[in-house]
Amino acid sequence: HAYQCRFQIEFLYRDAKQYAGLAQCQARSEKKLHFHLNTALTAVSLAKVAHHLHRPAHERGAFSMADIKTQYANDLLLSRFIATFGIGSQMSKINSIRERLRKLGSIAA
Repeated sequence: HAYQCRFQIEFLYRDAKQYAGLAQCQARSEKKLHFHLNTALTAVSLAKVAHHLHRPAHERGAFSMADIKTQYANDLLLSRFIATFGIGSQMSKINSIRERLRKLGSIAA
């Protein structure tokens, strides 16, 4: 159990460095450094929880922050296309391919 927890902690720090700016802090005081560390780690944890709980129980598998970032970027891009081109967002054709477009570029597990 401890070995598995170690990897989860390492993944948390890795994701915080890559996606939450953990390594970008330039604070000089100890309190500010602690605040930045806690904020970055909390942001990654909340993003993972929000993504995980948003999925139905049977679809909850392994995922990465890269997948979360890709899906949110795809959602934003799809929303912009729909708004820019005046496409009805409730069109059956859009709804039928929406999930495939959200996962475009995700890492296959």
